[in-house]
Formats: sequence, C-alpha cells, structure tokens
Amino acid sequence: MLTLDNLTYRYKKSKKLAIDCATAEIGPGIHLLLGENGAGKTTLLHIMAGLLTPTAGTCLMDNYPTSLRLPEIMNRLFLVSDNMSIPSRNINSFAQVHACFYPNFDADLLKSNLADFGMTGSEPLKQMSMGTRRKALLAYALALRTELLLLDEPTNGLDITAKQKLQQILARCISDEQTVIVSTHTVWDLLNLYDGVIALSQGKLLTAQSTWEITRRLAFVTSQLPPVSPLYVEQQLGLFRAIVPADPESPTNLDFTLLYNALQSQARDIIISMINKPLNTNSHADI
Repeated sequence: MLTLDNLTYRYKKSKKLAIDCATAEIGPGIHLLLGENGAGKTTLLHIMAGLLTPTAGTCLMDNYPTSLRLPEIMNRLFLVSDNMSIPSRNINSFAQVHACFYPNFDADLLKSNLADFGMTGSEPLKQMSMGTRRKALLAYALALRTELLLLDEPTNGLDITAKQKLQQILARCISDEQTVIVSTHTVWDLLNLYDGVIALSQGKLLTAQSTWEITRRLAFVTSQLPPVSPLYVEQQLGLFRAIVPADPESPTNLDFTLLYNALQSQARDIIISMINKPLNTNSHADI
C-alpha cells in the first residue's frame, strides 16, 4: 500500500508548491495519473520513488518513508522516467549487474518481453532509436516484478505496433499484488488496463479513486441530442459527449479523455465533488 499523508513539495527558489498537501491511499492495480503540463505528475512520481524528499508530510510504502531509500524498500519499487539512460552496452548486460538488487526479477520474463518487442536484449543501446531503447527498458522494468512500478510517459517514442505490444505485455506481467502508476497524456494507449485514476492539477491532488468507484458516481454518455442537466458536456462532429450522474444499475465505461477535459473546465469542482462523495453501498473497492 502506498500512502500519501499531507504530502507537500516545493522546489528551491520557487514560491509555488509543486505538490500541495496530497493525501491518498493507493493499492494494487494499474492507475492512470492525470494532469495538465506542470500539474506535478513527475514530481509526485519522483517522491514516490524516493528521489525527492518531501518538504512536509510523508509518502509511505508499507509505513516506511520512500525518501529514506531503505534497501528493503528500494528493491520493491522501480521508476521508468521519460529521459532515463542505461549505462550498459545492452539491456542484457545491464540486467546482469542491476537485477541482483531486485529479488523478484524473472530472467525468463525479460527474455519473453524482449521477444514480444522483436528483440533479443543483445542489441547495442547506443545504436537504438529512442523508441527502441524505451522498449528494452520497459521489457526489463516489467521483468523486475516490483511491488510498485512507476511509469512516466511510457509510450513516448513507441510506434503503434509497439504500443499494442506494451498493452499485451502489461496485461500478462502485472499481478494482482502489484501497483503500477502510469503518467501519460495519451490515455488511449493503455485504455483497457486502468483500474484507477489519480488526478492532479496545479499541485493539488483532486482525487484518487478506482474506476469502479468513479463509474458508480458518474456516467459517460454519447448521443445525438443534448443531454438533460449534464454535469459537463462537449460537442464533437455532431455528437454530444457528456458526464451525468450515474445510474447505479447501469454503469458506463469510464471515458478518460472526457474526464480529463471536464477536470480542466469550470465543471471541475462539481465533478470532483461527485467523484469524492461517499457511495451509498456497503460494497467498496480500494484503489
């Protein structure tokens, strides 16, 4: 379990908080981290990974602050950043010197992941394109089988086929006990995999809920006629796409793009209020 407790971070010489009193509990599943440019997504991932120390509050992994960078915590998490470099000839040689720190590393899984991307792991990293290097790193990161995996813009540089392969590899590799947080602006690349949404805006954590909880509160509908009393609506190509209060008996699929647009609009406060209000049910799904 990853716990944020009044987590706050301010960069030196900045008057603005990058993360402002964020509080949430994030459990197993694949979670989409949503937010505009500059919302604080990368900062939050770096705090979760123990690369930044909070200005105030805490980020805990099973009650241990990640900022302490204890070996018994660091070997259970891994961050794939947008500009990450690999100081080895190839991904196989990197695994030989690096994977020993991760007790759940699966060499066979690495080989399988690389094969899915059409690679052997012996290809020289310096001769690869950005997208090919990203495939090698993702194949390795998923083979580590860490309890917490943080992915910052994982599909950057990947072509359409590689994005489809990544979705298949994620579905195959991630167990029910693992927590994966994906920060991306191209939400459709891994559309069918998300179990939860973590939304940030201007450093504020707006919500951290499971998709199950959100679709019990909100419905995402498309029609040719204007919806009655929508919480948020937009019109595209003659169709109305809207967010309305959910019918608990007929939940809809979560439209991540529509939700993001709504959170950037004047309807944000009412949408967040609806998402965060208690459910009138005894059934509950932790994020």
